[in-house]
Amino acid sequence: MALLAVSGGPDSMALLDLCAQLAPERRLALVVVHADHGIHARSAEIARQVERVARERYRLETVSRGLDLGAGASETAARDARYALFRAVQAERGARWLVTAHQADDQAETVLLRLLRGSAPAGLAGMVPLGPGGLVRPLLPFRRAELAAHAREAELPVFEDPANADQRHTRAWLRQTILPLLEQRLGGEAQASLLSVAQHAAAEVAAWDAALDALPALDLQVADGRFDVARPALAGYDSALAARLLRAAARRAGIVLAPSGAARMVAFSARAASGKALEVGEGLTAQAAFDRLVVSGATEIPPAASLAGEAGQRTFGRFQLSWRQEQAPDAIERSGWTTWLEPGPLEVRPPATGDRMVPLGGVGRRAVSRLLMEGRVPRAERSRWPVVARAGEPIWVPGVCRGQPALPAPGTLAVRMDIAPAG
Repeated sequence: MALLAVSGGPDSMALLDLCAQLAPERRLALVVVHADHGIHARSAEIARQVERVARERYRLETVSRGLDLGAGASETAARDARYALFRAVQAERGARWLVTAHQADDQAETVLLRLLRGSAPAGLAGMVPLGPGGLVRPLLPFRRAELAAHAREAELPVFEDPANADQRHTRAWLRQTILPLLEQRLGGEAQASLLSVAQHAAAEVAAWDAALDALPALDLQVADGRFDVARPALAGYDSALAARLLRAAARRAGIVLAPSGAARMVAFSARAASGKALEVGEGLTAQAAFDRLVVSGATEIPPAASLAGEAGQRTFGRFQLSWRQEQAPDAIERSGWTTWLEPGPLEVRPPATGDRMVPLGGVGRRAVSRLLMEGRVPRAERSRWPVVARAGEPIWVPGVCRGQPALPAPGTLAVRMDIAPAG
């Protein structure tokens, strides 16, 4: 399934028409999503127009929700609220793709805007055709005028957002004033030059990404929103090289790491004792975990969830759980990612203060916090680590320690549970 982000403007209406034509051939289910920002007076009318065209012309469902931002909302506030809505609907519908109508003119504006803000090469690469979380921008090769012409030829109703001409917004000022002046001065080559900058920067980003795979000693391990590398290898590189490698690793993990933050992490990794952490800002944390440097982006602690039924699957943070009924084996591993439990109600939850358990084959109750430390779970990850419990009592810390409770007798019907960390 793909969500089509349709604002009602010429670009997004052209996107709707083109995707609706291609969907049968690609066997792709489409749902339109529309954000009614509540910024201008006609926003509710436009939402109804998008829904009507999607339903009557293309037989597509539209999810339209109001954001009630008000006329004074900034570009940044509107964008953040819009994408929060898109991602929420994507999660609700289980959609693999989120498709937006960004095009070549948007790309040139983005490069110029980031250039003026002093962005590093990764920022000057602009928007990528395939982004994190299934984000797709299929119209980047096309100009705004080409898409507007397509919308006219298809006789699509379009809405020109007044904010696009409001020069209080920096992007609108670049679009309406600065780019036309540059085009006039450079003989129509300004946009082509900006797009060339994006291509060169993207090539550099790709080269640094390839360098990660050419350095096996770095032993890069990546999951969504986090990565870790070998500290000894990192310490053996020139500090500037090490910082660039950390930024490339962060991009692969979907983390934005500024040059200054990468430099701080390199210095921290070289001198920090195991267990020490460095807060870089905006929820970004680096931790020295024995011989590894673990970098994590801002991640919410997953809520507790019951594991009901004879079989099923569930996501817990960056972990994927599955369970089914199966005969218990003769022996159960103490520190693995698979275990067997006596049938009964279960839940998965984060570690709680005061959690203690009797390890399999052990004597006495041990603090779960201590077991996580001994299991070399980085401190930044411990509060989000899954704990399988019954009636509030921890019985399994996956990958760390199996507890003595709920241990099934060999050959009896049991619940087999598998947990795998992403990546």
